[in-house]
Amino acid sequence: MSTDTETAPGPEAGIDPDALRDAEDRISPLWLERLRAYLDAGRADDVAAVMEPLHAADAGDVLESLDAEERLALVRMLGDRFDYSALTEVDESVRVELMDELPNADIARGVTGLDSDDAVAILEDLEQEDRDEVLSQLPTFERLSLKRSLDFPEESAGRRMQTDFIAIPPFWTVGQTIDYLRTEPDLPDEFYQIYVVDAAYQVLGTIPLDKFLRAKRATSIESLMNTNLVLVDANEDQEEAARDFERYDLVEVGVVDESKRLVGVLTIDDIVDVIHEEADEDIKLLAGVGDEDISDTTVDTVRSRVPWLVVNLVTAVAVSFVIGLFDGTIEQMVSLAVLMPIVASMGGNAGTQTMTVTVRALAMRELDGRRLRRLITREMVVGLANGVIFAVLIGLVTWLRFADPQLGVVIGLAMVINLIVAGTAGILIPITLDKLKADPAIASAVFVTTITDTIGFFAFLGIAGLWFGLF
Repeated sequence: MSTDTETAPGPEAGIDPDALRDAEDRISPLWLERLRAYLDAGRADDVAAVMEPLHAADAGDVLESLDAEERLALVRMLGDRFDYSALTEVDESVRVELMDELPNADIARGVTGLDSDDAVAILEDLEQEDRDEVLSQLPTFERLSLKRSLDFPEESAGRRMQTDFIAIPPFWTVGQTIDYLRTEPDLPDEFYQIYVVDAAYQVLGTIPLDKFLRAKRATSIESLMNTNLVLVDANEDQEEAARDFERYDLVEVGVVDESKRLVGVLTIDDIVDVIHEEADEDIKLLAGVGDEDISDTTVDTVRSRVPWLVVNLVTAVAVSFVIGLFDGTIEQMVSLAVLMPIVASMGGNAGTQTMTVTVRALAMRELDGRRLRRLITREMVVGLANGVIFAVLIGLVTWLRFADPQLGVVIGLAMVINLIVAGTAGILIPITLDKLKADPAIASAVFVTTITDTIGFFAFLGIAGLWFGLF
């Protein structure tokens, strides 16, 4: 006699069902399956038990791994136990989608007590009306602090800064400062240096913690402080602030307003995010995909990509007109149609290489007058050298394939011309766009490709027509 026993499926061999991430550092399917089961069953305490130990970054990854309905159910089920700093770790589209569904009262309760930079990152995605309503429900000091940060331009140091910092007068001693740090309740949880300010909160100097902790209690702050100041203007672009961190090997820097008053600080964790975002933005712009996230909907993705595809279509039509000028030449010598894409493709790739180096140098502010002249000269010489190398290679291949040495010479000459043009266009177009105050990462690829295709086809078909007397 046999008995059928219903058993729950067990974990796969070698996999810990309690582990958040698998061997490839992705969210474990088993862990996610368990969370979904708790959500479906409405077991709020169990959901809280598995979510509470997670770092905000891990909680953000979990949110992105869930469906839209599951994310909303998770946040609502956790209620006051949901850590809103996790929303700063998700794609913007996910964050906006969630906040559109949450009451403003819940958002206000969630951002209360967050670091100011995290709170600003959440509030800046709200519509102005909703943002004002959320701010009105915050404690007075926190409301004024966040409103001041939100008044600064987007992607500025003022938007990124934390408004909690340690500021003391110059006439204190180390001992007085230590006593203040021990007794004052409203101090930042983490800080790397102490700011010495006057009565108007203008920065007189800074003291790094390692130097401060080694000093005796009787030492005066004024004698200890460093007066070689590196400060960032609150209206300065966040990318420029990141460059200061790189140049001066900073871990924290003070942020000042128009009156040179200390209003906040930038720390290295903020700058790492800035560097990541700026690099991500430049890569996307070079490909013409705009401000696009993996979590975006199909409609949003299509809307983001269509404009630059339209520009590509227009430029492709323009190139086709160039080819149309030589339709008679192509009809008389069909082999030209076979070889045309080679010249254009090599020019496009060479131009992209130079353009990438140039855009990166512009972004890092590395091109002064001397370096610019050197780079232009170098890329033209590189284009000539590569042109000669590949002219010989493609010339020999063409000779062997079509048994026509003259055709090999023609395509070789066209290759030299196009690679020189590609190198020149790859550097001059981004520089020109930068001079015109346009982002060189946005349109450079389209213009460079158009020029190399046009010159490549014109040179190859033009030289062929003259060489073989086809005109």
